[in-house]
This record gives sequence, C-alpha cells and structure tokens, in this order.
Amino acid sequence: MAAGRGVGVREGVVRLARYGFGASRVPPQASPRAALTFDDGPDPLWTPRVLDALRRECVRATFFVIAPLALKYPRVVSAALRAGHEIEFHCTEHVRHTSRSRREVEADTREGLRILQGLGVKPRLWRPPWGILAPWTEEVAESFGLRLAPWSADTHDWRGDVAPEMLRRVVPLLGPGSVVLMHDGLGPGARRGGCEETVVLVGSLVACLRSMGCELVPLALPPGALRIAEDREARA
Repeated sequence: MAAGRGVGVREGVVRLARYGFGASRVPPQASPRAALTFDDGPDPLWTPRVLDALRRECVRATFFVIAPLALKYPRVVSAALRAGHEIEFHCTEHVRHTSRSRREVEADTREGLRILQGLGVKPRLWRPPWGILAPWTEEVAESFGLRLAPWSADTHDWRGDVAPEMLRRVVPLLGPGSVVLMHDGLGPGARRGGCEETVVLVGSLVACLRSMGCELVPLALPPGALRIAEDREARA
C-alpha cells in the first residue's frame, strides 16, 4: 500500500487511520519513535494546559490547528512554537471533505495556509477533519506541498471518558511507530465540556510509551522518516 493513502475504503470514504512511523522499518541503530498529536485547537484555556503537561514530561508534540482559531489566539500558537512543538494544518472550516467540492476544499486550504503563514507558521503536514478523505484529497495535499498525517491510536477523548479508561483502551495500540490522536480543543461533535481528562492522559501515555522503549518526537520528521506502521488496530 502506498504511503499517504488511507487504509480502507468504505462507501467511497477513505479514512486516515492506523498509520505511524513504522518501527519495523526504522534502522536497528535508531530509537523506536512515537508521536503525540492534538487536533482542533488552539484553545485559550486547554491548549496552555496541554503545553504544561508536555513540558512536565519533556515531550514535544504536533498540533493540527484550525486556522481561524490560530488567528484568534496567536499567543497560544507562539507559546507552542517557543516550546519546540510543531504547528500543522487541520482546516479552516471543520467540514468533511466528502461533504464539499474539490474547489471548496482547495479554497479552504489556501485560506488556512495563508492565515498560518501570516503567523510565521509554514505547515508541512495536513490532517483533514475527522481524517476523512475525498478521492481527490491526496492530490490537493500534493498541490499545496503537504503530506497527509494519519494516526495509529485514537484516544476518542472527545467523548469525555476519564483518563484511566482512555488509557486502558488505547494501550493495545501503543508501541514503536505509534501516532496518538488527542484533542486540545472542543471541535464539532465533542461530547465533553472541557479537555481536562486529555491533560491528565498525557503523563500516563508518555510513561507507557517510554516503558515500551519509545522516543517521543514531533511528527513532521525529514522526508523518509514517516513510514507506514503495522496495522495494530486490526490485530487488537
């Protein structure tokens, strides 16, 4: 399966899921890698708390931001950048690509990148809303010089579960090559009133991944470093 494509197709909808760094393909002398990623921010309350949790664990992460929120809260974006985190592109409007035309998504992407570049951010990665791709999403990404950014372990934190329960569910999906999906903002469909349990979850996830020998790194590594992982979810 070619890198960058979705794992499966169902009713014409391709989802960006069950991808990672592919530790089995990392040279033996390299440290196995894993990444923490956050969608739907920045949020003026919760993103700083996530940043504090990451600072306590000495971990750099990747944030896929909604461009108008980044424009509204530029100090939060700047704080993340100063701490060494990556800011990447999520969307301008949080709408499934399968509900929009290609031209509309191109306009959304163009505007979002314009906003982020005005803040001094030059994204290399793109995680579309809900990870749902239209047949042309990959072509649009390539036209903007972006790589699609999937995940391999979804915490489903948007549902509002407590951190221990989220950790219990996600542990079977963790290991070298994991890309963990969380949210530092309250996007469409969120069933919770805040991201406190995500903040709590960060420390437990870091401890678990480190116990598996993983080095936690940002996602946008140099070309060739991002590889397809084993389909852990299918084996769980």
